[in-house]
Amino acid sequence: MKPRRWILPALVVAALVATVLAYRHPAVMIQLSEQVWSCFG
Repeated sequence: MKPRRWILPALVVAALVATVLAYRHPAVMIQLSEQVWSCFG
């Protein structure tokens, strides 16, 4: 069975949209940075 060629581009677009939406909410980015920082602390 041939792989569908639209799956990978659709996943890339979905990831980019999710990133843009996350940057629109500063609280999300602050929480994410605190979680990453806690890995090193």
